Amino acid sequence: MKKVEVVAAVIEHQGKILAVRRGISKLHYISEKWEFPGGKMEDGESEQQTIVREIREELHMDIYPKEKLLTVEHTYPDFHLTMHTYLCEAETSSPTLTEHTAYKWLSREELNTLDWAAADVPIVRALEDR
Repeated sequence: MKKVEVVAAVIEHQGKILAVRRGISKLHYISEKWEFPGGKMEDGESEQQTIVREIREELHMDIYPKEKLLTVEHTYPDFHLTMHTYLCEAETSSPTLTEHTAYKWLSREELNTLDWAAADVPIVRALEDR
C-alpha cells in the first residue's frame, strides 16, 4: 500500500479556525470533503517549513506555527496517510483559493457541522477537547 506523509495546519485567526473544501475527486472518500490545509514534505524540509511553504502556495497566506497538535495515522482504501498537524496563527483572514473550492472560518463548536475527510476527524475531536 502506498504511504503518504503530509503536514496540515490548523490556522487560527481572531478565535476562528480555517477549514477548506477539496474539489471533486475520482477518490469518492475525499471528494468535496472539508480538511485542514497542508501538503507533502519535500526533501530536507522540516515539518514547520513544509506547512509554511504549503500554505503560502495553496492559500497565499503567511502563517506562524505555534505548536504540534497531533499526528494522525489513517488508512484510506488506496493509501496510508501520516499527517502531522500544527496549530498556527495567521495575520489575515483572507485566503486566496488555488486548490480548494471553498473556505470557512469556524469556532471550535462549529467544526463538527462540516463533512470532514476521515483523516481530519481526529483533529476536529482534539480541537473540541481543548
